[in-house]
Amino acid sequence: MSTARVNLLPHRAERRKRAKQHFAIVSAGTAVVGLMIIGLVHSYYAERIATQQGRNQFLKGEIAKLDTEIAEIDKLKDEIRALLARKQVIETLQADRAQTVHLLDELVKQMPEGVYLKSLSQKGMRIQLIGYAQSNARVSTLMRNIEASRWLGSPELIEVKAGSVEKKRVSEFNLFMSLKREPTAPAAAPAAAAKKG
Repeated sequence: MSTARVNLLPHRAERRKRAKQHFAIVSAGTAVVGLMIIGLVHSYYAERIATQQGRNQFLKGEIAKLDTEIAEIDKLKDEIRALLARKQVIETLQADRAQTVHLLDELVKQMPEGVYLKSLSQKGMRIQLIGYAQSNARVSTLMRNIEASRWLGSPELIEVKAGSVEKKRVSEFNLFMSLKREPTAPAAAPAAAAKKG
């Protein structure tokens, strides 16, 4: 009995060829899908980056506006400070002018007889008096008057020495006193009010 021989080589070659084609198609499909996924991911992140860059740009613009407003506010603050400083200077000058009037008026009132001023100088609220008196007692009276004054106070005697004016013996004195910004009420006023009560 004879057996028939079948040549399987062409069939195997064909199957191998189909397998290669299938692998190539699958590989190409996988590559295409991979590229699509990569493209989608890239597009997604590119859009996110663009959105964030837009937000950053918006924030930069708003920060620039705020910086400009802050600079304007600082400028206004400087102008306000300068105006307040000028106002303070003007108020001080007005107060000092009024105090000079009070000083001269009060000196005339508190100067006892027999006391003459040689010079008067002011530095801030501190006044220096240099003058002549007929006696040391007159200088003491002047200091008591200054102490009791509403506008003057804190008399401080620096020196009293014997001198001569027109061949007359006098006491030459040098004393300091303070000028008050806010005059105090006379001491007798509270006592009188208490008696009335």
